[in-house]
Amino acid sequence: MSRTTGSDIAHRDITGWSATEYRRVAPYVFAPEATAPILSSLGASPGDKVLDLGCGSGEVTAEIARLVRPDGIVVGVDSSEDMIARARETTMLPDTHLIVGDIQDRKILRELPPDLVGKCDKIFSSAAIHWCSRDPLGVLANVHNLLKRGGLFVAEMGGHGNIAGVRDALHAALRKRGIDPVARDPWFFPTPDQYMGLLRSANLDPLQVSLHPRATPFADLAGWIHLFGVHFLEGIESEDVPELVNEVVASCRESGRCHWDEGKKLWYLDYVRLRVIAVKAGDHDG
Repeated sequence: MSRTTGSDIAHRDITGWSATEYRRVAPYVFAPEATAPILSSLGASPGDKVLDLGCGSGEVTAEIARLVRPDGIVVGVDSSEDMIARARETTMLPDTHLIVGDIQDRKILRELPPDLVGKCDKIFSSAAIHWCSRDPLGVLANVHNLLKRGGLFVAEMGGHGNIAGVRDALHAALRKRGIDPVARDPWFFPTPDQYMGLLRSANLDPLQVSLHPRATPFADLAGWIHLFGVHFLEGIESEDVPELVNEVVASCRESGRCHWDEGKKLWYLDYVRLRVIAVKAGDHDG
């Protein structure tokens, strides 16, 4: 079912994503200043086989491809056909290296090039795994099966407390309308201890799991809600969506939990990122 919520979104695919709106509203997600720390931890080098889970519109995938050339390969996976279509334009990778698939689904191994399964040097993910609330352990089971012995898993995702202000405001707006927000909430924002437990359950040895608060500036909170909060808005009459979104924006402004800088005309969203580095268990020193 399409998750179109109004004329503000020109194109959405069946997953609810629009690559055009993603790049317009949230370019900070793949901006170098945001991705440099996690890419540095990945340490991609020429000859590496790297899998990018939740590759989105492909900006970071393209940077990894540059780092592993000339003999390495990078394969990007995303659940959104629209994102993968844009990633093909962004990365210029072969179609076989950009795959539509749910990274929670353990059947996804069948869709990947066979020379990656159990042979990846490194697996990377940025700003994607917190969308995997249905089966976060399924993601890590796939990571384990895809990595070679001693292979590295490096990821950054939303962590405990991430976007608490806007999330609470969305929940309150839906409850006011007699709608259960928990059933619609797509996000998984774990504590470090929770995620370390999942890593160990998947036989991955955590080397670093830590929270990093990062207040994030952007201009359009209503656009952010339309883009990232689409699951909360699904099924609401299109003429009623603006009222709900404006109510959430007003709540965020009044509570101060999403800081509005009047002078700069910018919002500062209360992002908290969980940074993860793990190795396939039993194959590292120490």
